[in-house]
Parts: sequence; structure tokens; C-alpha cells
Amino acid sequence: QVQLVESGGGLVQAGGSLRLSCAASIRTFGSYAMGWFRQAPGKERESVASISSSGRNTWVAGSVMGRFTISRDNAKNTVYLQMNSLKPEDTAVYYCAARGTTTVSTRAREYDHWGQGTQVTVSS
Repeated sequence: QVQLVESGGGLVQAGGSLRLSCAASIRTFGSYAMGWFRQAPGKERESVASISSSGRNTWVAGSVMGRFTISRDNAKNTVYLQMNSLKPEDTAVYYCAARGTTTVSTRAREYDHWGQGTQVTVSS
């Protein structure tokens, strides 16, 4: 059974940084592309970043480009989202997701497994 557990969320002032982690209980983690999504109150879930199974290819949303970085450590079955220069509009629940193919994707429906989410709140 696949489990994804996010950590690292919290309350931070605007301009601050957080690093989210997602620990995956996937035996073949190195075969899964991973993604981070977020959902703010009253808004649809949106894709934030995605990384290929090898880590060589990444994608980040235009709204966070230059501020957020996605990475992974396949030896630790963990994917990270480094968030710098945080803004109040980044406030949301952040979800980690895994898809059983090697390539990045921005489409939530293409992900097979989801974590429970971690709250990120950025105060102004």
C-alpha cells in the first residue's frame, strides 16, 4: 500500500522560507514521477511543481517560478519543495502526489496516489 506523508508546513511571515518534504512508502520510488499541488480556501487545486522519476526534468508553475524548487532523493524515497520569498497568496494546503510513470505532469487526474496535505500559511 502506497503512503505519502508530507511535513514541513507551518506559519511563516511574508518573505520567509519553508521546505516541504514528502516521504513515500513506494518500493519502486525511483520509477515514479512526483508532484506538488496546492489548494487555497474556495479555490481549485492547482499544480505547483513536478519532477520526473530520475529527477532530471522538473516543471514549476509560473506563479512560483524563481521562488520554489522541487527536488528528490531517491535513496531516501523523499521529494522536497523548497519555498523561498513566500507571499500571502501562497497560503494553501500543499499536497504531494505520485504517478506511476517517469514523466512530469501538471494534471491532478494523472496522479495515482496522494498525501493528506500540509498547511502553509504566510502572514503579511
